[in-house]
Amino acid sequence: MERIKRLEEEILRHRALYYQGRSEISDNEYDLLEEELKSIDPNNYVFSIVGSELKGRGKVRHKAKMLSLNKTYDIDDLREWIGVDNVVSTYKIDGVSCSLIYQNGRLSMGKTRGDGTYGENITSKLMWIESIPKDLDGLTDTIEIRGELYCPEEKFFHLADEMEKIGQDRPSSQRNIVAGLMGRKENLELCRYISFQAFEYMAEELPFNSEHDKFKLMSNLGFETPNFILHTDNTRIEDAIEEAKVFMSEGDYQIDGLVFAYDELEKQRSLGETSHHPRYKMAFKFKGESKVTTIKKIIWSVSRNGVLTPVGNVEKIELSGARISRVTLHNFGMVRHYNLKHGDRIEIIRSGEVIPKFLSVVESSGEQFEYPSKCPECGAETIIEDIRLYCSNPNCSARIKEQILNFIQKIGIYDLSSKRLDALIESGMVKSTVDVYKLSIDDFKKMDKVKDKLAEKMHKSIQGTKHVDFVTFLASLGISGGAYNTCKKVVDAGFNSIEKISKLTVSELSLIDSFAEKSSEEFLKSFNEKLPLINELIGVGFLFKTHSSVEKPLDGKKICITGALSEKRSLIEKWIRDAGGVITGSVSNKTDYLLTNDQESNSSKFKKAKQFGVEIISEEKVKKMVNFL
Repeated sequence: MERIKRLEEEILRHRALYYQGRSEISDNEYDLLEEELKSIDPNNYVFSIVGSELKGRGKVRHKAKMLSLNKTYDIDDLREWIGVDNVVSTYKIDGVSCSLIYQNGRLSMGKTRGDGTYGENITSKLMWIESIPKDLDGLTDTIEIRGELYCPEEKFFHLADEMEKIGQDRPSSQRNIVAGLMGRKENLELCRYISFQAFEYMAEELPFNSEHDKFKLMSNLGFETPNFILHTDNTRIEDAIEEAKVFMSEGDYQIDGLVFAYDELEKQRSLGETSHHPRYKMAFKFKGESKVTTIKKIIWSVSRNGVLTPVGNVEKIELSGARISRVTLHNFGMVRHYNLKHGDRIEIIRSGEVIPKFLSVVESSGEQFEYPSKCPECGAETIIEDIRLYCSNPNCSARIKEQILNFIQKIGIYDLSSKRLDALIESGMVKSTVDVYKLSIDDFKKMDKVKDKLAEKMHKSIQGTKHVDFVTFLASLGISGGAYNTCKKVVDAGFNSIEKISKLTVSELSLIDSFAEKSSEEFLKSFNEKLPLINELIGVGFLFKTHSSVEKPLDGKKICITGALSEKRSLIEKWIRDAGGVITGSVSNKTDYLLTNDQESNSSKFKKAKQFGVEIISEEKVKKMVNFL
């Protein structure tokens, strides 16, 4: 009984600190406390309490309790939970949850999560946040949008500079400052540095039947939403997890895992909820352990985009079962913000078996802060652009090497290591990505310790990647925002050839899930910059699956779907894509068809279709058009 009482006190204390943005232990250490209590007293009242205790005035009751998420750290457990069902995965943002209430299309109230039952009224603060729509066109019902407040990395550094200018302490972390600003009564204008992503839509009647359509709807309403992946089988679950690990190290906001949800709403309703968590959602989290070490030296490396990335050489420590001597320091903005330098005692964390990252300064040394004014690789002048430091030389050897290395790793040339690529570049045999494909077996034999058999193997490995699926090819090019799953969405939307993507406009790309106007502009600008490389690769024999020369019944037709269907939506979407059609998430004047079984509807898509004169077709007609019937 004494141990149970001690665990109850510890769990509630650390939970309160977490929601105040003042965590004293890692998520993993906290989870171990919960697991121990569950093993002793699985029905303990602590597990029915969500969030933290609230103090002060302005409490507002939530119509439906804001629950926590059940979680796992084991991929086999995740696969078992998924079973044979379709699921949707999103990044789990490490921020502060909140609830938005809209009445007659206007934001009427915003609340913190609080203890799950009651939250604090933070409406006046949310009015400063640009990514929170204040009016929703065409909505007359009362709806609730739930999501996560967070501070992106770039905004965090600008916020810190402004706070310093007005005589306040610089914030210690991205998550802590969100919790801090939501609790303030002054300087509400600082909230404009906070962002919001929506993950839940609640109303008396839901205008969608699946999780992925929910995200499409919220995006169409003007909300930023997490990028989502619809998994129709288990084959790409691990890829999604690996991409999340990369985002943890390189992304512009903090995540601590992924959230998986069953796609079909009917399945969600049948499973229901416990007093603590919904049974239809599961968080997959990365175990993390943090320790303190000392920076020995800061090394700057040049990326394929010319960005100088700082890595700290630190005194060796044991962390999550590995000997650690290097830690990522994120970017120039992070180093400048925390005044990082030789001798600093810092706290680092390792999560998901990726390179450890910097968390905070424990003790600052007396050394002087400095950064390279010249590129450490080519000697060109460096340029500061916002939170990043760039090499000004577009032909920097390190930059070109990273571009080539990124391509060969993504395209699947596993026999050509970074060291072997260095040797080829130093010999002058490789100066660009396309040169890799011009190498002969004799060229490989000129390399140190490479004999006939290895030379033949390397040559065969390289030439074998010329016949590749189109999505993998796109994802290998290093397009801005062009990760595999993003490229797959572009191709699945019907833009399945170089020619079709070349003709894409920003407005057309913005209709595809995961693309906003800014990300669409960046993607297309980067793609167009890659066209000379693409043409060179085609010139050396690259062949990939493109659109068929055989005319298809829905070639290029843009189709938006709304309302209930008799068949699975994913199946209907597949039929349309196989017939050459393009699935869009919203209706515009460029939409060819709105697919719905409703003869009349108050939905925004239906109204826009009428407004733009878009032809409205039934599921039965689409089946005939794709030659299913």
